[in-house]
Amino acid sequence: MKFLNKNVKIALTVLVGLALLYWGINYLKGVNLLTPANSYYTEVDSSQGLLTAAPVTVNGFQVGQVREINYDYAKNKITVLLAMNKEMVVPEGSTVSMVTGLLGGVSLELNLGSGPAMKPGSLIPAIREAGVMDHVTDNIMPVVNNVLPKVDSIMTNVNGLTGNPALAASLSRLDGITRQLQISAQQLTVLMNNLNRSVPGVINNVNGIANNLSGATGNLTDFSGSLKELPLDETINKLNTTLANLESLSQQLNDKNSTLGKVMSDRELYDNANHAIASLDSLLTDIKAHPKRYINIKVF
Repeated sequence: MKFLNKNVKIALTVLVGLALLYWGINYLKGVNLLTPANSYYTEVDSSQGLLTAAPVTVNGFQVGQVREINYDYAKNKITVLLAMNKEMVVPEGSTVSMVTGLLGGVSLELNLGSGPAMKPGSLIPAIREAGVMDHVTDNIMPVVNNVLPKVDSIMTNVNGLTGNPALAASLSRLDGITRQLQISAQQLTVLMNNLNRSVPGVINNVNGIANNLSGATGNLTDFSGSLKELPLDETINKLNTTLANLESLSQQLNDKNSTLGKVMSDRELYDNANHAIASLDSLLTDIKAHPKRYINIKVF
């Protein structure tokens, strides 16, 4: 009896383990066997891209998932078992369409009808609806096919441009220019360092010049004050009087009727003066030659 109980425990443990393994595998696939659901069927011609646990959506909201995918050899159809949420009511006239996503994943879109509710286990008709990839194939691929020859022509031109020797020569010159710019940058760095070392001395010189200018400004201020203290008005008045006297004297000299004018312009007076000076000179000469004629010295 104890041996039987031990075997029963082992069997029960194995069964529980298998059940947990089965549930775990389905859970990893996205199928939750513990969630209550209503089962429906649909038949499709091709299940390419459709996998177990693929979502079943209504207006983008998931209301179920694909539970099983089997092949019906009698009908040459692929039967898909749909597990719908208990709260989901599928009316008559509803259809299922396969939609291909942008990344290639396939989901089932439930298009609700307007009739009475269908019983669980009913067959929902399947229709084919163009997905995102179908739109890409129909609309974008023709444009891509038209663009590819142009891209090929562009690549040919690019290859010809990159293989042109002139481009290599230009790149070589550009490399030389880059080296020259690097050398110039180094020289500029050295120059800036020298300037940084020289700037303090220049600033000190500028400060000295500023101090000298400040002292000169003070001297100019003192000189201006001294000028203000000078009797400039009196000096200018005297200068004006002197200039007036000089002008009057000049007029008298130029006027032949005035005394000074006659002295300056009378020829006879000039000749008499010259004659008198000549006579005086002859007299002095004679006095020097015969002093006894003019000076008598008597001794007692």
